[in-house]
Amino acid sequence: MTPSSKSEAFLEAGGHEVRISNPDKVVFPGPGLTKLDLARYYLGVADGALRGAGGRPMVLKRFVKGLTQEPFFQKRVPEGHPDFVDTATLHYARGTSAEEAVLRDAAGLAWVSNLGCLDLNPHAVRAEDLDHPDELRVDLDPMPGVDWSQIVDVAFVAREVLEDHGLVGWPKTSGSRGLHILVRIAPEWGFADVRLAAETLAREVENRAPGLATARWWKEERGESVFVDFNQNAKDRTVASAYSIRPLPDARVSTPLDWDEVRERRPEEFTVLTVPERFAEVGDPHAGIDDAAGSLDALLALAKRLGPAEKPPRAGDGAGRRVSQMPLIEVARTKTKPEALAALEQWKAAHPQVADSLHPADELLDGMRGSSSQWYRVRINLQHVPEADRPEQGALVADYDPWAGREWPGRP
Repeated sequence: MTPSSKSEAFLEAGGHEVRISNPDKVVFPGPGLTKLDLARYYLGVADGALRGAGGRPMVLKRFVKGLTQEPFFQKRVPEGHPDFVDTATLHYARGTSAEEAVLRDAAGLAWVSNLGCLDLNPHAVRAEDLDHPDELRVDLDPMPGVDWSQIVDVAFVAREVLEDHGLVGWPKTSGSRGLHILVRIAPEWGFADVRLAAETLAREVENRAPGLATARWWKEERGESVFVDFNQNAKDRTVASAYSIRPLPDARVSTPLDWDEVRERRPEEFTVLTVPERFAEVGDPHAGIDDAAGSLDALLALAKRLGPAEKPPRAGDGAGRRVSQMPLIEVARTKTKPEALAALEQWKAAHPQVADSLHPADELLDGMRGSSSQWYRVRINLQHVPEADRPEQGALVADYDPWAGREWPGRP
């Protein structure tokens, strides 16, 4: 590193010089990690991080105002990006398109880190073939009340289902509460088939581990189980890739594991401070992932045998809205997660008898994707509240409109 001024520093990476602005700015106050520390972290694990994110178009998830503020999602690569950052133009179902960043080397990792990107969010396709994913993603998402041992049990069932259908799963911590299992596939199927294969996998995991795992898309129907999130394989979805830093106070990292580590290790062990030493000592457990590309034929054949998944009924009002099978009320819509949690506590304080009857999974906090950032919806599932004691839908504790000021056809 060659210091230039109090407000910038430069890192050498693969023959390129990468500018880091405000290098001493503290991003993670707890462990005291600065912007420069995070860029150096990515250089230290570059081989592994590029194995997960390199060569793929990515959405830039930028925490420019720090951990306490919601990030914004930037699909279009910034103008004036350096020559060592490639681009690819993605076309979305709603008719829009975006020229997104494609990282090829360690310098690109340092560059996106300088933009305020903590985690890396690549698509499941390579820039050379944007229509055929080469990765199926299994996201094991625990509902509230689910502990690590249950997540691990579901992971091993998913591994068994994959192996029974000729595929190899590569586990990593999500960097939050769950686990991801990555599956390399030959780029021979479109997004619809890949998503169908992932949904079929999820259904089969649920069939083999009833009560532990669920493939039910609607959150209020899952109970205290691990949701096998197949929709992460839809065309517009991205997932935090291997060695991504996650926006948690301890600077946790989404870390690849060997299968024999999955039961013994815990997500909180893997942080920006601990992962580089592990990487230097043991290397990348996913080093062989690109040599293990498999076929979806067996899972797609299973999809035909299982038949279509059960779909919820729709309202007969012409709007085609889904009719929930659960007694739900909406509590709040907020701009940030802390506001959503505060609104939930405010509602519970106003309804103490109802709150006493709720199970952890009855409190539904959903991060919703807006035009460029997330917003949050809070709902309550009253399934465990005696029917006579269930409150009616009332005014929202908070009513944030993520589309305020925006206009499009059909918006009143």
